[in-house]
Amino acid sequence: MASSSTTVAGSGPGGVTTLDVAVVGAGFSGMYLLHRLRGLGFSVRVYEAGDGVGGTWFWNRYPGARVDMESQEYSYSFSEDLEDSWTWSERYSAQPELLAYLNHVADRLDLRRDIQLNTRVSAARFDETARRWIVETDSGDTISARFCIMATGCLSVIKEPDFEGCETFKGPTYHTGRWPREGVDFTGLRVGVIGTGSSAIQSIPHIAAQAKHLTIFQRTPNYSVPAHNGPLDQQALAVWKAQRAENRRKERESAGGFLSSNPNEKSALEVSEAERRAEFEARWAVGGFAMGAAFNDLVSDNRANATVAEFVAEKIRAIVKDPKTAELLTPRTYPFATKRLCVDTGYYDTFNRDNVTLIDAATTPITRITPTGLSTAAADFTFDAIVYAIGFDAMTGALSRIDIRGRGGVTLREVWAEGPKTYLGLMVAGFPNLFTVTGPGSPSVLSNMVVSIEQHVDWITDAITHLRDHQMGLMEATQAAQDAWVAHVNEVADTTLYPQANSWYLGANIPGKPRVFMPYIGGVGVYRELCDAVAAKGYEGFVLSPPA
Repeated sequence: MASSSTTVAGSGPGGVTTLDVAVVGAGFSGMYLLHRLRGLGFSVRVYEAGDGVGGTWFWNRYPGARVDMESQEYSYSFSEDLEDSWTWSERYSAQPELLAYLNHVADRLDLRRDIQLNTRVSAARFDETARRWIVETDSGDTISARFCIMATGCLSVIKEPDFEGCETFKGPTYHTGRWPREGVDFTGLRVGVIGTGSSAIQSIPHIAAQAKHLTIFQRTPNYSVPAHNGPLDQQALAVWKAQRAENRRKERESAGGFLSSNPNEKSALEVSEAERRAEFEARWAVGGFAMGAAFNDLVSDNRANATVAEFVAEKIRAIVKDPKTAELLTPRTYPFATKRLCVDTGYYDTFNRDNVTLIDAATTPITRITPTGLSTAAADFTFDAIVYAIGFDAMTGALSRIDIRGRGGVTLREVWAEGPKTYLGLMVAGFPNLFTVTGPGSPSVLSNMVVSIEQHVDWITDAITHLRDHQMGLMEATQAAQDAWVAHVNEVADTTLYPQANSWYLGANIPGKPRVFMPYIGGVGVYRELCDAVAAKGYEGFVLSPPA
């Protein structure tokens, strides 16, 4: 393999760029891939659609956007020097600080010279004769790469509003996933927010504080727990740093990839009601995802889950003064935490404001967007601005929008027509030398994403290095290994309560998308062991073959 990038004559402006590795996306995944591959002597270039690095934290600028786990845990761990060069200011860092951190990483590691911004990859085709990936961009670039790695993110493609009449509204509309960089001032405006998922739960308190009146349209309520955010405790941070190596090891071996949840190994059903309530109260006071780990069977036993669901319902009723509104905000149709558990600052309190109204869009659905607002089955509403907080085409959306073609010209869309199929969430049978970072079939969105990203990047770059060192040209998942892994992912999911919720984990928020539970719920530590075992056995389940 070449050890440096070259340009040769060929089709496309300026010829064809020849690389060892083409990486799509410059978020946490793409940036670490670039750093690691470059250090291993591979020629690599990252192609990023945005005009800056940061991935999720470049695009998601809506008011209130912040990480939902402890800042120091949601950061790179591969370099102590990098960790020591940055100090977080808050327990749960907001988007501007997260983006500043990622820009700091890009500068400190000198990554920008190999990142091409404002460049969206539109197609990637495997050339079976040359045994290379031909990658095309919307800027007219053509890249020939031995390997193509999709670092496109799990929540990077927004769900577009599909209400009848969307184009007729005369006022401004906003999507939480594509917020204007300059921000939005809602002062004195009548605002409608559609959706009550994570981005809505974070942004609604901020919008309500500005708007003349805020009307929120909720189809399905979400469970949310308090963040209790504030300045990062410097003494706690000092303790963290003193125990950093051990903490990072524990993260990698844990179920979720983070320690702040402090999992309790007891069953909710084996303790007394008083002990159970005391545990819930203590974790509510701590805030964040600690609540979800209060007992070991909350997402595997409906009876255990009912205890925490009722506890949270009591908290909602205690915070929200109007009983009817409190009832509307209380989930009743799915178990606690089987949809993404949200972490908020003042969300439920917001519904006590005189300028906030909650509309039940399940019983009175939105029928159309109008030039002056929107109509439901029961009433017409007038707005100066509309905010769509309707989420993402999660896990597969970014990959499906690229025309990816493997052996025989078969598209990834065709292969995934009945739902995504991968081996370990890393590769797809029939697509040699194409890797996905935190793809479907890996822990990804059910884990600390940075821990999962580092594990994937390390595994992928080790595999590519193994091929180089053993004079191998191709690596491809076998159909049998892929089928077995997909069956295992489904089998593990079926031992939990997660499939009982119509969540974006199953693609339920996208009309026509196959209902398949996409992430691997077996745990970060277990998954790492499985991946390591596959590599130790000479990449069991993969076919490695010599260069052409």
